[in-house]
Amino acid sequence: MNEQIKKFRDFRSRMNERILSHDNLVLKRLFNLDTNTYKEGALPEKTKEMLGLVASMVLRCDDCIKYHLEKCYEQGISTPEMMEIFSVANIVGGTIVIPHTRKAMEYWDILCNEES
Repeated sequence: MNEQIKKFRDFRSRMNERILSHDNLVLKRLFNLDTNTYKEGALPEKTKEMLGLVASMVLRCDDCIKYHLEKCYEQGISTPEMMEIFSVANIVGGTIVIPHTRKAMEYWDILCNEES
């Protein structure tokens, strides 16, 4: 596994466990809402992940972007589809999103090359 992917996944998992270990009801409910929001419903999971990625890019949250890139990859989104997602994010968010698109492209390439 690529070191950048491993580092991101390990940190996220470790910190989620640390945060949830404090048994804070509000944080537990927030994490639960986040998880359930992206489950299959009137919209398919794939669509929800694309929406989450666009929102994360517009909000300029690099950790969120990586998370949704991984989920989009798991949902079988192709690179041409990803480029359109990046296009929507940049149109909605403006040129301030370009640096995050660069980072997203780098991480997407890493994810896609994991199978190679």
